[in-house]
Amino acid sequence: MELPGLGFDFDSSLFLSELTNRPPEGILAAPLEEDNFFEWECLITGPEDTCFANGVFPARISFPQDYPLSPPKMRFTCDLFHPNIYQDGRVCISILHAPGDDPTGYESSSERWSPVQSIEKILLSVVSMLAEPNDESPANVNAAKMWREDRQQFEKIADNLVRKTLCLPLSES
Repeated sequence: MELPGLGFDFDSSLFLSELTNRPPEGILAAPLEEDNFFEWECLITGPEDTCFANGVFPARISFPQDYPLSPPKMRFTCDLFHPNIYQDGRVCISILHAPGDDPTGYESSSERWSPVQSIEKILLSVVSMLAEPNDESPANVNAAKMWREDRQQFEKIADNLVRKTLCLPLSES
């Protein structure tokens, strides 16, 4: 498949093989449609020993037409209360930010997107983000504040969202 404007052929089978041959533990990802490699769906299992453990979180990854020169966008399609996830589900981590100046001053250029990043690395970074939020540069200020100041309440909200993803009754306590 030739990507518009890039002047080279993009081997979609290589694009997909990294996740289908040996997917990382707790992550499933594939294109939504066989002939459209620009829209992917994912299932991410919450990391062990975290308040997101045992949860299964669906997400979408949208690749721009000039991928891999520009980063994809990722959005969870379920409710998640997390410092680095906007209320509409968009994921906010350095690896998904385009290269260039960082107006907030929180990221070094080496942490941001580069064309050598892989889908697997993006997904592993998201799992790591679930385990260890960056509350200094939050997408969800309320979640970041609660993460810092009332961890027990944060974990209760996270536990209820995990239960919701699994269609289990919410905890009362």
